[in-house]
Amino acid sequence: MRRRSVLSLLGLGGVGVLTAKGLSGCVAPSGNSSGVVKGFPFQPVRVPLPVNSDGLQASEQQSTYRELAVEDRLTVPEGFQSQLLAAWGDRLGDSRFGFNNDHLGFVQHAPDRASMTVNFEYISAVPWVQGFAEVVGRPLPFAALVSALQSSDGVVDCTALPAGDRRLQQIRTVADEAMTDLGIGVMTLERDGQGRWKRAQAPQDRRITGISGLDEPEQQLLSTGPAAAVFRASNRQGYDDGLGDRIVGTFANCGGGTTPWGTVLSAEENFQSQVPEPVYADGSAAPPSERPFVCKDGKLGGLGNVYGLAGNKYGWMVEVDPTSADQTAVKHTALGRFRHEAVAVRAEAGKPLQVYSGCDRRGGHLYRFVSAERVETVQDKRNSRLFEAGELQVARFRADGSGEWLAVTPEAVVDPFRPSRFSDADLGCPVELPHRDRSQAGAELFREDAAVEDYCRRFATLSDLYRGEGEALQGAILVDAHLAASAIGATPTARPEDTKIDPVSGDLLIAFTSGSPGSTGGADPAVFKGPDGQSSWPNGWVMRLSESGENGFTWRMAVTGGTPWAGGLGFTNPDNVALDSKGNLWIVTDRSMKASAGDVFGNNSCWFVPRSGNGEEQGACFATGPMECEVTGVCLDQAEASLFLAVQHPGEVNGSRSQGDEEIQAHELVDRDGGVFQQLRTVPLGSNWPAQAPGRPPRPGVVAIQRSNGQPLLEA
Repeated sequence: MRRRSVLSLLGLGGVGVLTAKGLSGCVAPSGNSSGVVKGFPFQPVRVPLPVNSDGLQASEQQSTYRELAVEDRLTVPEGFQSQLLAAWGDRLGDSRFGFNNDHLGFVQHAPDRASMTVNFEYISAVPWVQGFAEVVGRPLPFAALVSALQSSDGVVDCTALPAGDRRLQQIRTVADEAMTDLGIGVMTLERDGQGRWKRAQAPQDRRITGISGLDEPEQQLLSTGPAAAVFRASNRQGYDDGLGDRIVGTFANCGGGTTPWGTVLSAEENFQSQVPEPVYADGSAAPPSERPFVCKDGKLGGLGNVYGLAGNKYGWMVEVDPTSADQTAVKHTALGRFRHEAVAVRAEAGKPLQVYSGCDRRGGHLYRFVSAERVETVQDKRNSRLFEAGELQVARFRADGSGEWLAVTPEAVVDPFRPSRFSDADLGCPVELPHRDRSQAGAELFREDAAVEDYCRRFATLSDLYRGEGEALQGAILVDAHLAASAIGATPTARPEDTKIDPVSGDLLIAFTSGSPGSTGGADPAVFKGPDGQSSWPNGWVMRLSESGENGFTWRMAVTGGTPWAGGLGFTNPDNVALDSKGNLWIVTDRSMKASAGDVFGNNSCWFVPRSGNGEEQGACFATGPMECEVTGVCLDQAEASLFLAVQHPGEVNGSRSQGDEEIQAHELVDRDGGVFQQLRTVPLGSNWPAQAPGRPPRPGVVAIQRSNGQPLLEA
């Protein structure tokens, strides 16, 4: 069938998908590709849809984008080159470079020497299983285990299995390998004679895995702050792992940040995929049985169940010193337990330390920690002690562009966001609050204002909801920070995925990745609105927040995601962000590869948004990732001559691409003059990055991007 016939069959005005194998004849877009588009210091990388930065007239956009072939590669601007620094399976410390690398913490120690701290977030079962034997060099009994667990649909509570159960060894083998591929890694980089960064083996290189300290107690992580009192409590409502305030491993490490004194903060985000999230009123954990082990085709989770891990010890901010492999990693509980995605540290001599972080869930909150003591010298590593004591606060946004910080303390008044604010905007979101039965762990969903009013009459302050005395009471609140913040009226937001401080203005930049509602919550529709006032905007924003007085702030949306014809900049779902010394914004995106096979935005990408004093948005694509990946971890070196990116989960949906595996998509696009036209798009299924040979397994990895002439990124 001819391509035009396919397009006709798919129909005007819609998006269709046909799967095919070995289709030929689709070509990459052509058109005006010479010179640098006005306003940008590089030739923007072409994306699959018309954008303002492509430099094309409306008629040129139609002819250029009518047919397009997506490629399975990392694409950078003309005159730039990328270099792979490390990928899954490479030797790192006493272990290996892990899977699904996310945040990158670049700390430069000298002009030609640096460390890179890498987060390893989760396991994408399809490419991990497919590539394990080739990458790691030994077989993985995954298929045999799937077969052995078939009778229970791949779900089993390992804590209830008898010691002699024949499946336990298979479970432990698979779980050990998966946990080894999670956590944190530190690798050393050096600059070669051409100015390019490369790996350099050094004693500082290390791995902290999901089970560090399980068999070697000296490798266990430390905990500081009020929740350590919860961990040490002798009497508790829930589960006791017997370790006191020590912790086995770290996992679900997603976002993060660096401190001005050279340590790295790693954020434990979706820990609930491996251990139970709910806790009791005293902060103790629900039993591991509440999150059983899952192993079936395409799925692997509940790994904490295999080892009897306590869920309340995950979901924290972890501090690592990349200069010392012997320095114990620390979980700072004063910063709260929630699905941490981001962290930004504001350190000024003579003032308290301020730490900003977000909870990446639909309806998650934005937090600020203010230290009890003050910073003396900004670059002094002793500043790390300031994370141990202070006040956790949470943001309440107002629709008029103002807001305030609420203290998450026992005295805080219970006054939740009302469900009617969702229903009045035609959103079916509930409000999630700590369970009314305080003998039960976890949350309860409220859909009526009357029920919330009754809740407020029953529980006046957080001290009525949580149990303990002194530090233990504050610790119980911090262990359950998301629900405690919801109870006192924190604004539910649009999945805050990153926070960065503008070096020019001092403002806080926050990436909110999506305003789509979920089954347990959603974003305040009065604050998080689309360009035309839509109450549910799936494409995200970057917000600019300015502190005002001791506990107030003002805010505005600085960048809006979405298609240009709908009022967006041309990308969707901003995730990590970085700011260079001039205040230009670098954005990487995280469109779900599982959500829609026919998404108009195509592969995830990295965008450059130049600083503008007039508030007018403009941006250009700097890089696009390979198939089915997330582009994340964006950061720059001191000279701003190298930009680092993490290519996470290439081939996440379809795994390794075989020769010719692809699908045909039809998309309805709009040119810059408002003209509607149809695009026929050829899209590979799966990935072979970085080997780029058919049948080779995709491997998550870290790349450095430089100008070919060695000049700074923003200089021709």
